[in-house]
Amino acid sequence: MIKHTIIMPSATTTREDPWIDSIRSYCGQKAISPRLEFEAAAIYEYPEHLRPWLEALPKLPGVYQFHGDSDTMPLYIGKSVNLRSRVLSHLRTPEEAAMLRQSRRITWQRTAGELGALLLEARLIKEQQPLFNKRLRRNKQLCAWLLADDRPQIVYAREVDFSHQQHLYGLFANRRAALQMLQSLADEQRLCYGLLGLEPLSRGRACFRSALGRCAGACCGKESVEAHRERLLAQMSRLQLVCWPWAGPVALEERGPDMTQYHVIHNWLWLGAVESLDQAAELTRLPAGFDQDGYKILCKPLLSGDYPLHPLG
Repeated sequence: MIKHTIIMPSATTTREDPWIDSIRSYCGQKAISPRLEFEAAAIYEYPEHLRPWLEALPKLPGVYQFHGDSDTMPLYIGKSVNLRSRVLSHLRTPEEAAMLRQSRRITWQRTAGELGALLLEARLIKEQQPLFNKRLRRNKQLCAWLLADDRPQIVYAREVDFSHQQHLYGLFANRRAALQMLQSLADEQRLCYGLLGLEPLSRGRACFRSALGRCAGACCGKESVEAHRERLLAQMSRLQLVCWPWAGPVALEERGPDMTQYHVIHNWLWLGAVESLDQAAELTRLPAGFDQDGYKILCKPLLSGDYPLHPLG
């Protein structure tokens, strides 16, 4: 993985230099229209000390960081398939002025493509907690619905192996979010609160919502319990978690315009990216826990067939 930083030049850069040409190239025009001239001027007047880094950014995939005075905590971490274009786009909105005033330098790390950039960005944000990023932390309250029995049950990732447990549905930040989702689904589909465990239900008696026509009546025989469960499963199917389908770790091969990376993945957890399969075989130590962000990023690419996969044992 290639990491870059630029040393500040000692000479003061004047305004009559190739910077305007780079703006024209970025805009894709030989002559800048009045509207683009305003936008280019807005970019041009951002802090002079950032310009050397902006000029050096490649038009290739990767992750970039805005750094302030701290050597350990960046101000902002982002990713793009075109680092130069993305960083330039940051220099257009007044809302980002505070970050730019505090920025002292820009660094970047190349990746083979968008997938590697997504994975690296998520990891770096968790590890470094940048000031201007949404905080990403391991959630100890992460939970899902388990529909293996007659009544849905909330289970927690800290207690159940979400990578291998079957019949799990949804990923929720906490119990409250899981209950709210199920209640909304029950309201939309006229499911029974009592049978779902959302409220007490007296045996042999219809629930209160049934009398109001808000429940289809599985609690009192108007609808069979089996039909009620089938309707619940049909609505929840889009939320079903996929169990890890391989016996061990795999290497996903991502080919870029000038480099290839092998992403080592086990139980939906990204272990890192390397440049060869020999290196990938050494990167198989699995940390404990379930990574929600890794699952959301990796599930579709791994199952789509769009990337070559190499089992690692």
